[in-house]
Amino acid sequence: MLHDAALKVLGQTTSLVEKLQHIHDYLKRHHAFISRIAIALYDPSTDMVRTFIYSGEKTPLNHYHARLSGCYSLQQLAVQRKARLEQDLSVFNGSQHLHAQRIYAAGFRGSYTIPMIWGNELLGFLFFNSQQINAFDDFAIENMDVAGHLVTLMLYNERAQIKTLSATLKSALDLTHSRDPETGAHLERMSRYARLIARHCADAFHLDDHFIEHVFLFAPLHDLGKMAIPDKVLLKPGPLTEEEFNVMKTHSEAGLAMVDKLMENYGLSGLSHLSVLRNIVMHHHEAMDGSGYPSGLQGDAIPIEARIVTVADVFDALTSRRPYKEAWTNQQAFAQLQRLSGTKFDGRCVQAILDNAAEVAQIQASFNDNVFG
Repeated sequence: MLHDAALKVLGQTTSLVEKLQHIHDYLKRHHAFISRIAIALYDPSTDMVRTFIYSGEKTPLNHYHARLSGCYSLQQLAVQRKARLEQDLSVFNGSQHLHAQRIYAAGFRGSYTIPMIWGNELLGFLFFNSQQINAFDDFAIENMDVAGHLVTLMLYNERAQIKTLSATLKSALDLTHSRDPETGAHLERMSRYARLIARHCADAFHLDDHFIEHVFLFAPLHDLGKMAIPDKVLLKPGPLTEEEFNVMKTHSEAGLAMVDKLMENYGLSGLSHLSVLRNIVMHHHEAMDGSGYPSGLQGDAIPIEARIVTVADVFDALTSRRPYKEAWTNQQAFAQLQRLSGTKFDGRCVQAILDNAAEVAQIQASFNDNVFG
């Protein structure tokens, strides 16, 4: 007798968010008390745990991040590689951690937490929550363990696809020697500036953590079209002529063509938020007043992900040393962004970076150019 597999949708080209929702729906058929499932990602380069995606009617944590070293219980799970069951979250009533306070205030009374580990890599944490105390039984825990391994595999697979794409592009750059005079640290910094801006503009632009994470992941690929620009133009130490600048401007459309070809060659058409990557590559040189390229888009017609990356990229370019210029101070760069706010740059994106000077400085300290940069 033929029948539809309960979780066949997981093999289809749906996003990680949709897959998590389907797993949640499946678990609730047998364990109706599981009211929320959430994933928090871990960034080993900064020791940060940050909210990512969730399934459920509500989540008390959006755009939240904290150092793993400051979250003792989570750190112990990562070290011991064991899950943690809390049948009554009132044990955390006196916690000083904002995430514990918000979870309890939102009405969640039980939790089961799994460290998401693939090989030796900690990817993040998976949380199952109930609004009842003493709700989790052995049968539920067995099913959540299975679901935890499945979600970890799906997360690893999605991240591996993006890493493969990025590594392919970096290898192509190295082989062709068509490299911009920028260091790897530039891409680390600007992608984190982009995430900072997106997080602090999230409410204004209605951005969720899944979208923000993909802005961070795809921001380093913004200039991949420069592989198609001749070295005599790309690596020219002085100002470009009008003809040379017209050649340089073709890198946006060349980059979009490369993205589409790579998606086809690698079979990555189902990659989450592919439109975010395409918009960043195509439109990161647009300007709010319509004077940018390649499409001359104006104002809100410019995709928000492109507006975010534009500010992040320009700020790092201003504050970085290049063969043709010295690095500006942060204050000089902030002032320049303010001068061009509303004409070249989205004012809300500019304000987000101005309001977070301390976090900007932390990013710069963590990702310094080396002496050869």
